[in-house]
Amino acid sequence: MGIKLVLLVIFFAIMVGVGLYSRRHVTSVDGFVLGGRSVGPWLTAFAYGTSYFSAVVFVGYAGQFGWKYGIASTWIGIGNAVIGSLLAWVVLGRRTKVMTQHLKSKTMPDFFGERYDSKALKITASVIVFVFLIPYTASVYNGLSRLFEMAFHIPYTWCVIVMALFTAIYVILGGYMATAINDFIQGIIMLAGIVAVIAAVLSGQGGFMNAISEMAQIPSDVALTQGQPGAFTSFFGPDPLNLLGVVILTSLGTWGLPQMIGKFYAIKDEKSINTGTVISTLFAVVVSGGCYFLGGFARLFDSPAIYDETGAVVYDSIIPHMLSALPDILIGIVVVLVLSASMSTLSSLVLTSSSTMTLDLLKDNIMKNMSEKKQIVTMQLLIVFFIVVSVVIALNPPTFIAQLMGISWGALAGAFLAPFLYGLYWKGVTRAGVWAGFIAGVGLTVSNMFIGFIASPINAGAAAMVAGLIVVPVVSLITPRMKREKVDEIFTCYEETVTTSKKRSLEE
Repeated sequence: MGIKLVLLVIFFAIMVGVGLYSRRHVTSVDGFVLGGRSVGPWLTAFAYGTSYFSAVVFVGYAGQFGWKYGIASTWIGIGNAVIGSLLAWVVLGRRTKVMTQHLKSKTMPDFFGERYDSKALKITASVIVFVFLIPYTASVYNGLSRLFEMAFHIPYTWCVIVMALFTAIYVILGGYMATAINDFIQGIIMLAGIVAVIAAVLSGQGGFMNAISEMAQIPSDVALTQGQPGAFTSFFGPDPLNLLGVVILTSLGTWGLPQMIGKFYAIKDEKSINTGTVISTLFAVVVSGGCYFLGGFARLFDSPAIYDETGAVVYDSIIPHMLSALPDILIGIVVVLVLSASMSTLSSLVLTSSSTMTLDLLKDNIMKNMSEKKQIVTMQLLIVFFIVVSVVIALNPPTFIAQLMGISWGALAGAFLAPFLYGLYWKGVTRAGVWAGFIAGVGLTVSNMFIGFIASPINAGAAAMVAGLIVVPVVSLITPRMKREKVDEIFTCYEETVTTSKKRSLEE
């Protein structure tokens, strides 16, 4: 217990220290929200990766999908690395930085307002962010409960409150820069921790080959494979179609999440994009690939401890049960690993929520003539508000909110992915097309929550994203276009001439 507590004290002390160090950047709105748009490749890449992967992935998704799909769940981690990180940086990184800087937009709703010259779109987008990021924020705490009770025997309530308190301190003190520096530190912990845990768990099962051999003997309980043995060690697992839905939602979804895309706004220069792409992808391979690979061995730890009174599997208890037999020092590392993953995601979410509410909803609509200082103070107060609300929800989640948590990722990505992506590349997107994208994304996921025409909320989220990618261009082609001069002026940002070295470009 002493080792675990010492690790936690050091961890929290560093987080607060970084917040104090980063206070010098909180002199302007740009500094507080985007770190002055001068964040280097390592900090940006780690900020992107740590915001991507939280306790929800390590404790919840890894256990759930590892149990369902076996070793094939590793494909989810590979998809996260290739689609969610590599392609996201290549397709969105440079263009997002250039156009958002040209439009002087600081948030995703602000981008929609400026790009499509519509205050209504900006306000609607900020409301969607507010509604769906709150339950998403609350869900980040869920992965901690069983892990902390297993490691410390401390009530879940205290774990949530302490984590929320320290996150609030360093985000309020240092804004985006404190979040980015802490994300870097937390990312290092996550990388080292996941490698150590995988090695320890497999060692406890007699090594990798022995663990695979035992997994191969487990009969599949999925009707698609008629219970054939070896399904949980096969290439695509026992249920490839639903596995594909998970890969699409958790990988392509990052392209439309405001807290992820915001990292590209803050990037410093061309070198930062090139280096950040490589670092972010490798980070995802190790962390996400490692989490799902570890979860793939879940069925080797079948035990009464992972079932509830009705005999149903409690997915959130699988990973903590896998880790319960580890040495104290490793359990301490795991606790700090999951805390790191959760706090980095939480800080990104509350900063995104508070900046969106302040800059896109309150400023110029409800509170006129807000000075820079007043905007920063308002954001700091809203950070406290969002954290308090998420803590209240996390401590006593009503059924409706619990359902909402499951669809928040799908609703956000379903609404924003297509309008944002097409807006960066295509002049022909219309306001009606964007409205159609918002309605398709939110409408499909929310209606499915009540009607249930798609059995899995994961697949519903994936369907919402695909629907948006189809609906936005179709509606844009049949509705009145925006003023050509306005759109041409926006896209001039890509035509500006820059001088570069031969190592960057071979052009004469």
